Amino acid sequence: MPELPEVETIRAQLAPLLEGRCFQRVSILDTRLTRPHDPREVAAELDGEDVAALERRGKYLVVRFRTGRSLLIHLRMTGSLHHAPVGTLEVDPYRRAVVTLDNGSDVAYRDVRRFGTWLLLEPGELESYLGVKVGPEPLGSEFTTRFLRGRLTARKAPLKAALLDQRTVAGLGNIYVDEALWLARLHPLRAAGTATPEEVRAVHRGVRRALQTGIARQGATLRDYRTPDGGSGSMQDEFKVYGRAGEPCPRCGTPIEKTRAGGRGTWYCPACQRR
Repeated sequence: MPELPEVETIRAQLAPLLEGRCFQRVSILDTRLTRPHDPREVAAELDGEDVAALERRGKYLVVRFRTGRSLLIHLRMTGSLHHAPVGTLEVDPYRRAVVTLDNGSDVAYRDVRRFGTWLLLEPGELESYLGVKVGPEPLGSEFTTRFLRGRLTARKAPLKAALLDQRTVAGLGNIYVDEALWLARLHPLRAAGTATPEEVRAVHRGVRRALQTGIARQGATLRDYRTPDGGSGSMQDEFKVYGRAGEPCPRCGTPIEKTRAGGRGTWYCPACQRR
């Protein structure tokens, strides 16, 4: 699933290609992409919109238009966006939408499992919509150790599950939570509310460091993720625990173990991550 580093990489590559351009023609090929709204109606509404900015909020891509409207794109598990000169896109059975820009190029949305969504919001709706769904940006000034401590206090859920809650911190997913908790030396099944102030500071540092590394490596390419220019990320080469069951912990040499937390496969070091 694309997480914050993958979505940020997509945003950074697409922003100079989209900003200042016009959606000359929009084709939405999958009825699930815009449900419950009719994809033909959404496409017609998007035709002619001028892009003011391409932003990111957590795992969402936010296309801001000069009209004040916003297109909210959530890639979910297998969504990706690709840019190419008009008419040069290869035949792809997993293509769900195509935006033709006014400079003779296409942006195609591809999604193998069809869980991604496009939502067109009217002026004034964006902040209220996101405000109830996502917490502060983990690399921003609002994500402080004090805020994180307040979100974790009294929670009986495992640390892994608490950090996957997008209202706690925007953009974290399975990969970067596991990596952050390894950096913090804390067990993913540890009850969130039992973390001491020093341990919360370690989690805060771990979250930021894991995400910064992911952004620097342009995300992790495991299966379907590709950057808009057709490239791939290399964060998978930096994993300390994620997906490494049975391999030695790079810190202490103990074999990495796998369990489940918050309904998700979870990797950790049983020796140096404190329960």
